[in-house]
Amino acid sequence: MGGWASNSKYPFLSALRSAAQMVSYEVSIGFVIITVLLCAGSLNLTDIVKSQETGLATLIGLPWLAFLNWYWLPLLPMFIVFFVSALAETNRPPFDLGEAESELVAGFMVEYSSTPYLLFMLGEYIAVILMCAMTTILFLGGWLPPIDIWPINLVPGVIWFLGKLCFVFFMFAMVKAIVPRYRYDQLMRLGWKVFLPLSLFWVALTAGVLVTFGWLP
Repeated sequence: MGGWASNSKYPFLSALRSAAQMVSYEVSIGFVIITVLLCAGSLNLTDIVKSQETGLATLIGLPWLAFLNWYWLPLLPMFIVFFVSALAETNRPPFDLGEAESELVAGFMVEYSSTPYLLFMLGEYIAVILMCAMTTILFLGGWLPPIDIWPINLVPGVIWFLGKLCFVFFMFAMVKAIVPRYRYDQLMRLGWKVFLPLSLFWVALTAGVLVTFGWLP
């Protein structure tokens, strides 16, 4: 809407690219969330975190290694897909093609300044924090401590949650310094030809394993 409302060709072109990018990666994010919901058996975020209190560490007789119970390990491919899709969904590098300065003169916000520009930036970083929080809840145990022993488990859960959120935010920032920007055709190919089939396969595989072994929550 911002690119269209600016009444300029470059922002409008950037807005079209951003819309196509968001649609491509929202589908993959949806399937990733479905795999987590299959394992947790609930749409409640609190229940999703509580379902990560037991898991692999409990099975191998080391319940104090709580970080092995979190979904990042059994759903590692989905964790990677979610992280990369979150980068694309929030227009972070290397998927910042909606505001690629060398191609689109700063993208959909090129005609905006002052408060409108501030609101664009504020919205973008709020979306980044939201995706970091969702990553923490779905895959990193939310507010659960990584090692369930005294005195580590005495630390308030909000501290663990904020620490994990900051860690994921740091990883978001580090990608910008490490990975070069994708071409637009590479971006769309990754979303539709790699992540979509992979996430669909893992939804079917996760459901099949849960039903076969009677692990449905």
